[in-house]
Amino acid sequence: MKIIASVLSPVRFLVVAFTCALLLLSSAFPAFAIDSYQSHPTEGTTQLLDIQAKTDEAGKAPPIGLRKTQKETNEGLNEVQGAADIDKQKRPENSQSATSVEENIKNALGKITGKN
Repeated sequence: MKIIASVLSPVRFLVVAFTCALLLLSSAFPAFAIDSYQSHPTEGTTQLLDIQAKTDEAGKAPPIGLRKTQKETNEGLNEVQGAADIDKQKRPENSQSATSVEENIKNALGKITGKN
């Protein structure tokens, strides 16, 4: 029993030392992000500023009626965002070539089993 205890003591010390070093290094790595690209304060996106202005206006105004809501919604994605970044968003019209999760799984299983 004493032999096992004498062997485990250095191993336990190494595990504890490794864990402490890992915690220290993992908490220090986010500090390296400070050297990355620093954006200039005036680099705001105009579209986002317009969306924010419309949101502020909508928040201050009384609730709008159904017709106005439908009119503004039909102009874009929704009544506040309009058509901003519509080309970057995924929707049925621009994702016809996308594969579903089910198709991806079937393809992966087919490759694994060799039945593809």
